[in-house]
Amino acid sequence: MPTKCHGKVKHMLRDGRAKVVQRTPFTIRLTYESTTYTQPIALGIDAGSKTVGISATTDDEELYSAELTLRNDIVDLLSTRRQFRSARRNRKTRYRQPRFNNRRKPKGWVAPSIQHKIDTHLKAVAQIHNILPITHIIVEVAAFDIQKIKNPDVSGEKYQQGDQLGFWNVREYVLFRDGHKCQHCKGKSKDRILNVHHIESRKTGGDAPNNLITLCETCHDKHHDGEIKLKVKRGASFKDTAFMGIMRWAFYNRLKELYPSVNLTYGYITKNTRIRNGLEKSHRTDARCIANVKATSSDIWYRQKAVRRNNRSLHKATINKGGYRKANQAPKFVYGFQLFDKVRYGGQECFVFSRRTSGYFDLRMLDGTKVHASANYKKLKLLETANTILFERRTRIPPPPIEVGVSCAT
Repeated sequence: MPTKCHGKVKHMLRDGRAKVVQRTPFTIRLTYESTTYTQPIALGIDAGSKTVGISATTDDEELYSAELTLRNDIVDLLSTRRQFRSARRNRKTRYRQPRFNNRRKPKGWVAPSIQHKIDTHLKAVAQIHNILPITHIIVEVAAFDIQKIKNPDVSGEKYQQGDQLGFWNVREYVLFRDGHKCQHCKGKSKDRILNVHHIESRKTGGDAPNNLITLCETCHDKHHDGEIKLKVKRGASFKDTAFMGIMRWAFYNRLKELYPSVNLTYGYITKNTRIRNGLEKSHRTDARCIANVKATSSDIWYRQKAVRRNNRSLHKATINKGGYRKANQAPKFVYGFQLFDKVRYGGQECFVFSRRTSGYFDLRMLDGTKVHASANYKKLKLLETANTILFERRTRIPPPPIEVGVSCAT
């Protein structure tokens, strides 16, 4: 169980009765046997596709509070790898007919981007189990009805059929939706050839109808040549809602396999609890509402960020003159520091976000705040080596009190 007797801990470390396990959160392990006095601890998890709220509470107080930012670059990295592999096969490998069917996906398979987020959820729970005697876990899951989000009035047969019923493919549907008219010039170019254009890159935006727009070939060519800019934005994306719908049961079932006591709760219950108690909206607050809203909120919380461990790409993506690409084999350590090491610079703890072989580093906080764009390595002190989940200690700032009789803007 956590202790607030810092003086006692200091003496124990000095006398060799304890040793440091990790710096953030600061954790020690006793080197002698002692009686075990623990209280029941509930771990609340506010699962999400971008940010995860975490809170561990007893009946009286919150022991641990954190917000974990997940990676969202998996789709882009896999698409880039697929491009490189396809181009390499076209250049160097003759066509071969498939010899056997090995494309069947195993049972329970999910897309790599979703699987990585589920694994990160599980890793965060495992990290807390390593430092606290968690007795039971409560996970908030959510089910989103995308049909109702698109059109709240849809019902009956239209709910089952969807918008694209009766169309041969997505392209035919997009042309019909846009009235077979260029959405930039509205037919002023007199060009009768129509193209379907991706608003966002196909690599990351996909072929969803809300990412497609009808353009005449004249406007399409001018846009890609940089002569005109489209004044249109992509429609609502449902990536996050689809992720929550896929991962909720996969995450819950995996937790039940690993831990003995796991329960479910739902978003509307968390929202009702937060509003009744007049709490601010944040992921860690929602997690405390899931675990035990009556527990006193902790003044210390942790900002966490999931990062990439290694970049194994051998070459840069940009093709230079002559058809060659620069090598991407940067050294792992530069003057003893690697990417995402936690360092102290000028009395402030921060992280190495980029390095130069000249010995000048870009230092930032986990939320992207710049500490120094070109700090000399001689002024840095290594605090913690890089990991796939980074920790940053924060202090909670209480909201200012609202004076009675004074209106405030919302």
